[in-house]
Amino acid sequence: MYAYIDGKLAFKSPAYVVIDAGGVGYHINISLNTFSKLGDTERCKLFVWLHVKEDGHTLYGFADEGEKRLFLHLISVSGIGPNTGRMMLSSITPEEIQTAIVKGNVTQIQRIKGIGPKSAQRVILELQDKLRKEGPDTLISMPANNTVKDEALSALVMLGFARNAAEKVLDAEIGKNTETLTVEQLIKSALKSL
Repeated sequence: MYAYIDGKLAFKSPAYVVIDAGGVGYHINISLNTFSKLGDTERCKLFVWLHVKEDGHTLYGFADEGEKRLFLHLISVSGIGPNTGRMMLSSITPEEIQTAIVKGNVTQIQRIKGIGPKSAQRVILELQDKLRKEGPDTLISMPANNTVKDEALSALVMLGFARNAAEKVLDAEIGKNTETLTVEQLIKSALKSL
């Protein structure tokens, strides 16, 4: 429902922040990773995810889209809820979590408070292929001045295509065409080849 909330940082603690956006104070749960990235800024922008359950609605905020994507992967695993996902992102960095999952490092995942051996194995089993397909640079924020190829690649990855395959097809399409293509044209021609 919400993509991000941008506003004045009214309150900050290691567990949550309150962002005043348009006169409304949003209580947003954060990880220690996000807390450390906020620093002493007066204004901030957090990428958010809304958790809806019977007894309430809870916002979770992330310093960048990569951390949010990893969080959503983590909570897709059976037995890992939003609070456990937040605990994982607070215990070790998102990059370390992704590396541990891709390399199958059960002991590193198991060191996280609340994650036992079975949960660690389940996380690796369910996410290893997904994170391998996405590639190691998915936690890096996209630059603001994306090229047409970058935007098309990002769209294809979001549609579920493997990053490597999509990149090869895009390179081939760009090589074939002499005129400059728009993002839409590039995606449409790439979809025919994928």
